[in-house]
Amino acid sequence: MSKENDTYPIPTEPNDLCFDKKEFIKVLKLQKSFSVDQFLQNHRKKANLETLRDDLGVYLKVLRSAMIELINKDYADFVNLSSNLIGLDKAINGIQVPLGQLKEEVLQVKLNLDEAMGNLSFHLDQRRQIRARKQSLQSLARVQSSLTKWSVLLHLSEDDSRGGEEKEAGGKKERLRLDPGLVERAASEFNQLQFCISKCENDLTESHKQHAEEIRDLLTSSLDGMFLESLQERDSEGMARCLRIYITLDKIADVEVLFRREVVSPALRDVVNESSLQSDPRGLQGVYSRILSFVDTEMEQLLKLTARGVQMPTVKGFDFLVNSFWPEVGQRLELDLPLIYAPGNPDMFYQRYCETQEFLEKLERCCGTQVGVKRLHSHPQYVAFLQRWNLPVYFQIRFQEIAGALETTMSEGDPGILPVPVDFQLKTTAAAWDCLMRCWASGVFLHQLTHRFWKLNLQILARCYTWVGEVLEWKWLSESAAPNTVSCNTACSARLQFLVLLYTDVEKLVARLPNLLDIITGRLGSLSEQGKKLLNSCLKESEQQLLTRLPLITQFILGEISSQSLPHLRQVSDIPRLFRRTNREMPTKPCSYVSQVVAVPLAFHSAHKSVVKSDLLEQWLTLTFSAITQQLFSCVDDVLTSVQKTEESLRRLKKIRDRSAAASSNEARGVGDDEKIREQLLLDVYSYCEVVENAGIARTNVDKLEELVSLVETARTKSDSSK
Repeated sequence: MSKENDTYPIPTEPNDLCFDKKEFIKVLKLQKSFSVDQFLQNHRKKANLETLRDDLGVYLKVLRSAMIELINKDYADFVNLSSNLIGLDKAINGIQVPLGQLKEEVLQVKLNLDEAMGNLSFHLDQRRQIRARKQSLQSLARVQSSLTKWSVLLHLSEDDSRGGEEKEAGGKKERLRLDPGLVERAASEFNQLQFCISKCENDLTESHKQHAEEIRDLLTSSLDGMFLESLQERDSEGMARCLRIYITLDKIADVEVLFRREVVSPALRDVVNESSLQSDPRGLQGVYSRILSFVDTEMEQLLKLTARGVQMPTVKGFDFLVNSFWPEVGQRLELDLPLIYAPGNPDMFYQRYCETQEFLEKLERCCGTQVGVKRLHSHPQYVAFLQRWNLPVYFQIRFQEIAGALETTMSEGDPGILPVPVDFQLKTTAAAWDCLMRCWASGVFLHQLTHRFWKLNLQILARCYTWVGEVLEWKWLSESAAPNTVSCNTACSARLQFLVLLYTDVEKLVARLPNLLDIITGRLGSLSEQGKKLLNSCLKESEQQLLTRLPLITQFILGEISSQSLPHLRQVSDIPRLFRRTNREMPTKPCSYVSQVVAVPLAFHSAHKSVVKSDLLEQWLTLTFSAITQQLFSCVDDVLTSVQKTEESLRRLKKIRDRSAAASSNEARGVGDDEKIREQLLLDVYSYCEVVENAGIARTNVDKLEELVSLVETARTKSDSSK
C-alpha cells in the first residue's frame, strides 16, 4: 500500500464536543499510553462528567462508522492477502538447507584466510627481526672498526683508558692537545660513530662504550682548548673553525657554557661587586660601562662571526651574548649587587633604574637584530632581573610624596592665598598643578609606570573637584552675622575674595589641562592616535567635572554680595512712616538706602576688575543686580499695596463719617502723603536704574528691573488720575 493509503481520514466530529480529537491522534503519534486521569483532569473544568460521557459516546460512534467504511473499501485487499500467503511456509523451509550449506562454506573460507594471514605476519616479523639484527651487527662492526682506527690515530690504548687522558698538573686538569686538522676530521666522523652506536646499543659492550666516551672526551677537551686559545690570540679563522666543529658535534650549548665559565665569569668577577661600585666615581653607571667594554673588546670578533648585523653571520646557530654573557651578568648583579634594587631612597632608585635601562638599551643594540632582542627579552634571567626592580613600591613612595603633600595643603583649613602669586592665587590649586607636573617630571616619572602616574593625575583632579565642594561648606564661608559689624564686613570681604580667587584658579586649572596633555604625550614619545584620543577623552571628563563647580562658586559669590546688600532694602518698608502725618515736602532725591544697596556690588566690581575677566565680572554684576532687583520689586510692591489699602480704607471711612472739615482735612492730608510715598519710590527706582546703567549693564538684562520701573510709574499715574 502507498503512504497515502496508510492512514484513513476520520470523519469530522460535531463542533460542540467538549474535547478535541487531535489529543487522541497526538498520543498515537508520540507512541505514548493514554492516561484517563490526565484526560479527565484537563477537561473537568470544560464540562461535567455526564456531558463528557455523552460527547465521548458520540465520538465513538463516529470512529465505528469510519472503521466500517475502511473495511468495506479495502475488503478485496484483505481477501487477496489471505490467498497469497498459502504455501509460503513450504517455500521458506525449502531454502533453509541451501542457505545453511552456504554459511558453512563461507565460514571455512574465512578460517583459511585468517590462518594464511597469521602465517604471513609471523614470517614478516621474523624477517624484520633478522633485518634489524643484521643492521645492528653491521653497525657494531662499523663501531669496532671506527674505534680501532681512532684509538690508533688518537694514540689511545688500554693503559690510556685506565690512566685517563688528563694528568694532574698543579691541581688543574691539563688538556691533551690534538692536531687541529685531526680534530676537524675526527669531529666529522664522530657523528657517524654516534649514529652507528645508536643502532647497535643492545650489542655494545662496556669496552665499546668506554672507548667511545674516551674519544668524545679527548675530542671535546682538545676542541675546547683550541677554542679558548683562538679567543686569547683573537684568531678569527681559528674561532670560526672551532665553532663549525662544535656545530658538527651538536655541542652549541656546551661551547656557550664553556665561554661563560672560562671567559665571562673571571672577567666580571672583579667588575660586578660592591667594592667596585663604591670605588667607581660614576657608581653603577661606571660598572655598566665596564661590563659593556668587555663586549666591545673581548667579544667583538666572536660576535662578528656569530651575530647577524649588516651582513650574514659566518657561523650560524650561536648566541653568546644571550646565552653566555647575559646570564653571567644577571647572576652577578643579583648576587653581588643586591643593594641597587632597594627602593627605600626613591631618588637613588630612579637614578639606578634609569642607568640600568640605558645599559639594557645598549646591550640590545649589541644583539644586532630584532630576533636577538626578543631572545634576550624572553631569557629567564632577563625576566627575573627586571622583576627584581620593585616598581610598585617606588610608585607607592612617590604617591605618598605627591598625594600626601596635596592632601596636607587641602586639610590645613586655611584659605591659603599666596602672598606673591605667579600662576595661581591659592596654595591648594598651585599645589595641585605642581603635583600634576611632578608626576611627569624628570627624576620621578618612569615610562613603565605610565598607567599609574596617569591614574594619579586623574585622582588629583578628582580630589580638586571634591575639595572645591568641601571648601564651599567651610564654616567661615557659610556663617552669617549682622551686616553692620566690622568683624562681619571683614569676614565677608575675605570670603568674597577667596571665592573669586577660587573661581579664577579653577578656570586656570581647567585651561591648563590641554598643556598637561601635551607634556604627557611628549614624555611618552611614540604614542598612537588612538592612545592620544583615549587620554584626551579621560582628561575632558575631568575638565567637565571641574567646570560643574563654577556655577556653584558663582552662587556663593552672589550670595556673599547679596548678603551685604539686601539687608538695606528693609528701609523701603520705612518710607511710609517718613511721610505719613509728618507734613514733609514732596521728595526730590532718592533715599540713602539706594546708595547703600548698590555700594557693595560696585565696590566688588572695582576691586576685582583687574583679576576677573570683564565679561565674567559683568555677568556676576548682572546676576547680583537681578537678585537685588527681585527683592526690591517685592519690597516696593508690598509698600504700594499697603498704600493702596490705606487709600481704600480712607474712602470707606469717608462714607461712614460726616463730611466735617476735620475729616476733609485729614483725607486731603492722607492722599498727599500717599503721593509723596509713590514719588519717593519712583525717585529711588530711577536712581537705582541709573546706577545699573552707569555700571554698563543694560536695563533689559536685569531681571524684574523693567517691571519694577513700570510698577512705580503705573502707581504714580494712577495716583495722578484719581485726583
